[in-house]
Amino acid sequence: MLNLVFIERDSLDAKVRRPNFPHRWTEYGKVPPEALVETLAGADIVSVNKTALRAEVLSQLPRLRMIAVAATGTDNVDVAYCRGRGIVISNIRNYAVHSVPEHAFALILALRRNLFAYCRDVEAGLWAKADQFCLSGHPIGDLHGSTLGIVGEGALGQGTAQIARGFGMRVLFADHEPPKAPGVEFVPFEQVLREADVVTLHLPLTAANRKLIGARELALMKPGALLINTARGGLVDENALAEALRSGRIAGAGFDVLGVEPPRDGNVLLELKLPNFILTPHIAWASSGAVQALADQLIDNIEAFVAGAPRNVVS
Repeated sequence: MLNLVFIERDSLDAKVRRPNFPHRWTEYGKVPPEALVETLAGADIVSVNKTALRAEVLSQLPRLRMIAVAATGTDNVDVAYCRGRGIVISNIRNYAVHSVPEHAFALILALRRNLFAYCRDVEAGLWAKADQFCLSGHPIGDLHGSTLGIVGEGALGQGTAQIARGFGMRVLFADHEPPKAPGVEFVPFEQVLREADVVTLHLPLTAANRKLIGARELALMKPGALLINTARGGLVDENALAEALRSGRIAGAGFDVLGVEPPRDGNVLLELKLPNFILTPHIAWASSGAVQALADQLIDNIEAFVAGAPRNVVS
């Protein structure tokens, strides 16, 4: 009988069905790093979300055959070690193809139309004192006719592009040939930064793209441009972004991610008290429909592995 251990059950607010093969199922809300080896000692299959599973832990788990990641990103797992030991890693794919793009556009719209600044004005009683029927004072920009630059042409990037086209935006992809879908216009990364009115990130974090957006890249962007990140915090140099926002180098930014989550030791972006910066707590993926789709796919991945036909394999 296979032993399945889910070590971050609290990270998934959904019903998780049990696999359709004989097994022993154990779940924990959260396991501290120092207890990982003891907790996983007898596991054949481990489900994890963000807990780090590095070689020093994995080397002490001789029974481990599969890691079922309850997320798309696998930067918390030592993929190279697993590949060398024949441990299969499966991740979750295309479950938030509506949730993440919609959240990205919620950030874009709130920033382009200065929604929070106007809400604060209303709360402060400024509208009640206005001489006219409306209260202006903060610039409002249309999306129609503007340019969206997307970095990452996967399902999330494509979903974001589809929404953008509905708004009448020109869409540029900073990616590589050949395109994964029709109607994709590829341009060099630096050209996207220079031409886009909004740059949005939809790619996984790797060693090669860490701090993809730094001071140099921010300096290439239009002064009126927005930077949106619903992918991974490590893709952006947070200190450089904070400086760009304070100095007015770019018009604004909307982030759903930070380099370290949760930010228990603080973060330079948490210190920003600016109307043109919005930070949400890594919930772009978390619509009820997307979370349930994730939970279902997690078990599908485990069942496929046990059936001898692993799917969504990373390693």
